[in-house]
Amino acid sequence: MVISNERLKTIIEQLGIIAPERLEGAMVFAQKNKTPLAEVLVDSDLISDDHLGEIIAAELKYEFIDLEKIVIDEAVLKIIPKVMAKAQKIIAFGRAENVLKLAMVNPGNLRLVKLIEKKTGEQAKVYYTTAQNIESALTKYQQSIVKEFAKIIQENISEAKSSKDKNDLPIIKIVDTVIEYAYDNKASDIHIEPLEEKTLVRFRIDGILHDIIDLPKAVHELIVMRIKIMSKLRTDEHLSAQDGKIRSKINENNLDIRVSIIPVVDGEKIVLRLLSEKNRQFGLEDLGMSAADLFKVKKEYSKPYGMVLATGPTGSGKTTSLYAILKILNRREVNISTIEDPVEYDIEGVNQIQVNPKTNLTFAAGLRSILRQDPDIIMVGEIRDQDTAEIAINSAMTGHLVLSTLHTNDAATALPRFLEMNIEPFLIASTVNIIVAQRLIRKNCTECIVSEEKTLEELKTKFSATLIEKLFGFDNKSIRLYRSKGCPVCGNTGYAGRIGIYEVLDVTESIRDLIMKRADADQIKKMAVSEGMTTMIEDGVRKALAGITTIEEVLRATRE
Repeated sequence: MVISNERLKTIIEQLGIIAPERLEGAMVFAQKNKTPLAEVLVDSDLISDDHLGEIIAAELKYEFIDLEKIVIDEAVLKIIPKVMAKAQKIIAFGRAENVLKLAMVNPGNLRLVKLIEKKTGEQAKVYYTTAQNIESALTKYQQSIVKEFAKIIQENISEAKSSKDKNDLPIIKIVDTVIEYAYDNKASDIHIEPLEEKTLVRFRIDGILHDIIDLPKAVHELIVMRIKIMSKLRTDEHLSAQDGKIRSKINENNLDIRVSIIPVVDGEKIVLRLLSEKNRQFGLEDLGMSAADLFKVKKEYSKPYGMVLATGPTGSGKTTSLYAILKILNRREVNISTIEDPVEYDIEGVNQIQVNPKTNLTFAAGLRSILRQDPDIIMVGEIRDQDTAEIAINSAMTGHLVLSTLHTNDAATALPRFLEMNIEPFLIASTVNIIVAQRLIRKNCTECIVSEEKTLEELKTKFSATLIEKLFGFDNKSIRLYRSKGCPVCGNTGYAGRIGIYEVLDVTESIRDLIMKRADADQIKKMAVSEGMTTMIEDGVRKALAGITTIEEVLRATRE
């Protein structure tokens, strides 16, 4: 172990970055399970892997290197064989003036450093990095997907065309390569789309679909069959939609894959949603809320009863926000139950129920069952109908904290939405604590970011005069904004990763009065803004001014 659990605990106590009771709980868990404290802290989302890496590096008096944010030359990478890199947790990532740069989880392993210096004839400069960073860098050893597919297809296409064996090795290799490459590139979804003369493979990365490779149409049916077998779906059904699940393991990380197959004009289209362990670190502080909004949310989810709502379109991060809250509330002394469609991530200690219409296990039916299980906290994946809304509202009134999502465009619209479901105004006013509306926007790549001047005249074509005055002020003739040019780190897109933009509507007494009067969304929003609510577009523009994203990305997310 590079640093003892006790020493790490002392350092974090001195920094005051984790609540003492939560740090103590993590320490007890680490000792009981004989696990490094660092691993427990990251897995529990009490601290990010990079932040912890910087703390440990400072203690060890080494520079910290984040391998995910740099481009590694293939020739330098392969100085250390992959088997050795994986076993010793070491990566060669750079070379300058006869000095080889090494990233190590255990930088104090001088014997290994001397061995590499002797082998290369170069002096080594050692940096500290985390095990998670090493895992990410190991994926750089493999070939690009285009080369990999070209090789597979060239060698095996004739066999793949003629073979109908469901254990056909070329098809297994093609499917495995698609999934592994998507995982390595942090894709959230894989689209395998049959066209008239080819099959198109696309990945959704940071919310945007990218064309990856064209496959011969001849192998499409075999790919469909392979995925149906992996997800235990009917291989003889081609005219109906089917949903399934695959459990896989890549680089020692568990990967859950949701499978959706539907018939289209040219065959069956497959969409795979990748849900990986390494992407489950979603601490509330890391999601992008401002300090003021975070304070409001913490105050309301700390109450023993009432309702916390997350709103926004599909793919806006609502469930991730609720999971982040659940992980904070998840303690041994409380009983937490969820009803979801689907259960996206398993949370230890939380009773999670999967909706299943075939057995009549709907949101409403599941929620009724949960109430008989003596819960303290309930999460309802989505309030879709009057029946579910009524049970959720009544649960919030009778001493339960209820977390749920709604599909509305902004926070204020969520309240009239309940009225449309025939919920009485006094019930809404007395149960809803807070509403968090959100979208996901792409972040600027920090490796190729540049600044540029924009005049107020240019901005007037994008924003209203009122918003410009509020955010930029009329005294300024120009505003400095930021964008990224594109580089190998971000795949020449200019963006790397995503962050949320939010509007947090605290249900105050004045908002409750408006609900009782059946006020519309515009009236509620106007009142909330007058009481200090930051709208999503304002939050987005502030992130753009801080260099986190671009104005174009904010407009894309808020004006869909």
